[in-house]
Amino acid sequence: MPGNEVSLSENDLIVSKTDLQSLITYANAEFCNYSCYTLDELLGQPHNLIRHEDMPRGVFQLMWEHLKREEEFFGYIKNRRKDGDYYWTLANVAPVMSNRECIGYISVRRQPKRTALNIIEPLYSRMLAVESRMNREQQAATSIQLMQQMFSREHESYAEFILSL
Repeated sequence: MPGNEVSLSENDLIVSKTDLQSLITYANAEFCNYSCYTLDELLGQPHNLIRHEDMPRGVFQLMWEHLKREEEFFGYIKNRRKDGDYYWTLANVAPVMSNRECIGYISVRRQPKRTALNIIEPLYSRMLAVESRMNREQQAATSIQLMQQMFSREHESYAEFILSL
């Protein structure tokens, strides 16, 4: 049974940090509140603990491509709560640098605009449908192509598309 949507409050910021293996090293109170996990349950766990199955693999591949180039990533992310409900965020994920070396990642998430989700949800559904017809190795690249076809008509980059919504 699908869960219910929980909306973020307008002024809340969900913040987390991970190490290079995406294991959570920090989570603020809002992260604990919205995810329904305690801090002890989150620390040391893979960040994808909250990944919702409605998220296309292509979105995460695009995120990792940005992070490996030491670039920040913006994206709309649907997260699963411990209780089975879910919440949408506009996420900004960036490398944490020390002495010119990436030592981890920080993610700051906030309430997304409903008008943006009205565009993102059907796009993600189409991406998931494309991914379901591919073998695992082709899923992310194929769904990224679909997304790029959509935004390349009006925007030069993925980030420009996301920030325009």
